Amino acid sequence: MKTDDIRSGFLRQMAAIAEAHRPSEARFFSRLAKAPARVATSPELLGDIHLVYQGAMHATRAAVYHLPHLDTPALRQRKLRIFIDDDGLPNGDTHHYQLTRVFRNIGARLKLDDEEFGSVDELCPKVDPRLAHFMRQVQLLYPRSHGAWCIVEMLSVEWMGALADALAAHFPTVREEAYFSECFDNKVEERHAEEALSIAADTLCLRRGLAEQTFSDAQTMACALDDVWQLLDDIVVKFAAGIDANSTCARAVAHEDGQG
Repeated sequence: MKTDDIRSGFLRQMAAIAEAHRPSEARFFSRLAKAPARVATSPELLGDIHLVYQGAMHATRAAVYHLPHLDTPALRQRKLRIFIDDDGLPNGDTHHYQLTRVFRNIGARLKLDDEEFGSVDELCPKVDPRLAHFMRQVQLLYPRSHGAWCIVEMLSVEWMGALADALAAHFPTVREEAYFSECFDNKVEERHAEEALSIAADTLCLRRGLAEQTFSDAQTMACALDDVWQLLDDIVVKFAAGIDANSTCARAVAHEDGQG
């Protein structure tokens, strides 16, 4: 098979996987946007959302350092540029710190300090088992092929846009936060997706036996991301139900006091 055919076939199949798992169609984002203010602006709920989202993102950022097959000087340089975009921002800033500032600035009650997001093995006992499962999948998949990395980079701009829209429904200035504005204005995520796909395609052209594992890992990671959005949706639903139950109880007590 010709190199151009390998490349185009790879891009088509990756696009098909991404299309089948679009984050913007996950219920979490629309539910959060439409949630009553007493739910969506709760410091406790925002803290829970931050922990899950930051934990998932942290796992993928850390795993990028373990990507395989990037051993030549040119490939190491390309890999380094992606590291710099994530962790080498000016003044020691990183996407991790930027994301925390978003949630701190909208009033979230944070569950973990930034530096508590360390190794996956240390973090997993501190988080929901479903998030822990996702982080362990990332830890397994990223060093095995480029499939998981590519699908994360392909979908990231869409889920960042969906999250920004959901939060902006309650916090109108949130898109001005650096975590969102720098990525959207500079198209960082789009560049990462293009570069990840390009690197992966180059690798497959040289090592054609990697294709099956690459597509399998991309599919597994896409499904794992779906599970993260479902976990976040479940958190919002449970929190809203708890608030409604407490409100009903309070009204019942007030009614009984009034009759007494």
